[in-house]
Amino acid sequence: MPELNSRARKILSAITQEYLVTGQAVGSRRITRRYGVDLSPATVRNVMSDLEELGLLRQPHTSAGRIPTTQGLRFFVDSLLKVRQLSQKEREDLANRYSFSSTELDTALREAGKVLSELSTHTVVVVAPRVELDVLQHIEFVRLPDGSILAVLVNKSGRVFNKIIRPESPISDDELERIHTYLNQRLDGKSLSEVRALVAKELSDERTRYDALAQRALLLQAQALSAVPQEKAEVIVEGQANLLGHLLEDGQPPDPDRLKALFRTLEDRAVLLRLLEQTEAATGIQIFIGAESAIPELADHSVVASTFEAGDMAVGVLGVIGPTRMNYARIISLVDFTAQLLTSVVGRR
Repeated sequence: MPELNSRARKILSAITQEYLVTGQAVGSRRITRRYGVDLSPATVRNVMSDLEELGLLRQPHTSAGRIPTTQGLRFFVDSLLKVRQLSQKEREDLANRYSFSSTELDTALREAGKVLSELSTHTVVVVAPRVELDVLQHIEFVRLPDGSILAVLVNKSGRVFNKIIRPESPISDDELERIHTYLNQRLDGKSLSEVRALVAKELSDERTRYDALAQRALLLQAQALSAVPQEKAEVIVEGQANLLGHLLEDGQPPDPDRLKALFRTLEDRAVLLRLLEQTEAATGIQIFIGAESAIPELADHSVVASTFEAGDMAVGVLGVIGPTRMNYARIISLVDFTAQLLTSVVGRR
């Protein structure tokens, strides 16, 4: 990232802010009149030329003003953008928009995606907690009247899985209680993928064959795990039509082939998952501008994303997809607040 003096930073900030609002190239006179830049238009033009040489601005037409490049937008977002914290009243008003009326986690995530799409006027993608990475919170085996056992697995994200098991021989109440204790002590705090690996490893261990309680507990746990689908994360997309609306705002009808490719990308859950997986390994808000997403169809778009958590572990991701000319300050605030709400929702389940 190039080093800029305060004058250059102020002019780049003014041009970018004006462009994000109007979508038009910005000239020197507008900068001096609207943004309190105490310089002559000629001096401003010289600074604009310097910024263009640095790759931060470009001139779309010979006689026009300048607009920020992708590099210029990145500099603005990273170094110049001021994200205002939401007031208490704004937070309360937003929280009231998110009803989360359903007890089903997936339904709550869809509600969040729909509201965030409406508030941002952009497309929203939510990656639901991946089952295999979810932490096992509690195991319970309940005896049924016919002698079978109902296995209940509760994850930290709030997902619950049930499996009816028919043991080869009866299990006494005392033995069932000891099985609960044994498994909860051994498996507490482990993800489901870690639980699977541990159960398989210990069942193959020679020592387990001589420990009847351990062997029976692990066999029950292995059967209970069959209730958990080994599938990829669900990807929820809301507000696809908003992308079309923003494309029409440019004043010219969008290219049909480009539009089809864009919507195909939104339907390709694997592509979206790869993009948002980059956010899971990071902390805080992540912003991908234009080609930074590494998805050709999103080269004219930006993604603002954040994780939401269960305990201290990221279990899902939500992101807003919109044009590179978006209101970054507002979108960042909305995404951050929604991620906090989802973290609290997941924590209550």
